[in-house]
Amino acid sequence: MDTIFFDLDGTLTDPKPGITRSIRYALQKLDHAVVPSEDELTWCIGPPLRSSFVKILGGEHDADRAVSLYRERFSDIGLYENARYDGIVEVLTTLGNSGHRLFVATSKALVFADRIIDHFGLRPHFERVFGAELDGTRSDKGDLLAYALKEADVDPSKTLMVGDRSHDMVGAGKNGIKGIGVLYGYGSRDELIGAGAKHVCATPAAILGCIS
Repeated sequence: MDTIFFDLDGTLTDPKPGITRSIRYALQKLDHAVVPSEDELTWCIGPPLRSSFVKILGGEHDADRAVSLYRERFSDIGLYENARYDGIVEVLTTLGNSGHRLFVATSKALVFADRIIDHFGLRPHFERVFGAELDGTRSDKGDLLAYALKEADVDPSKTLMVGDRSHDMVGAGKNGIKGIGVLYGYGSRDELIGAGAKHVCATPAAILGCIS
């Protein structure tokens, strides 16, 4: 394979504290009747943020306001309540040294994704970071990958998508890209296989064994 797209949340870094605490902050500001615990909100890690708020709030009402409130906290605090997965740098270094072109493809807003990539020293490993716009444009993984493939000028049949959630695999499939699921993030084996993952990896190091 020539080109590999990596998801960010749950694949390169573990963002649980920052994301879940920022969601709780938004719900508290909205005086939402029930504010789930951090552990109860892990399902929100990966999918587009606004769609998660629609589910939590039971509809479109207040979803946009919730996203704005989330960003109040996330942009200054939650962004850095995050940690690089052990072993992922070694994987990226090995792949880069083997001649693969590496990119990030995340549903997270690009302005935040760029700051996270820089904060954790991951920028040298990637040609470019692809993310959503603040207005939600390209938050769908299929749309994002279609855009990224065109921008990077790569052949989908020689491309991989590595991610931890079903939408990573579904988005890859829509674009003719082979999907590799990782189990150390926030998706289950059944979720990933059901969404079309060709392989699943229990650790970052295991990714290397799935890439020719």
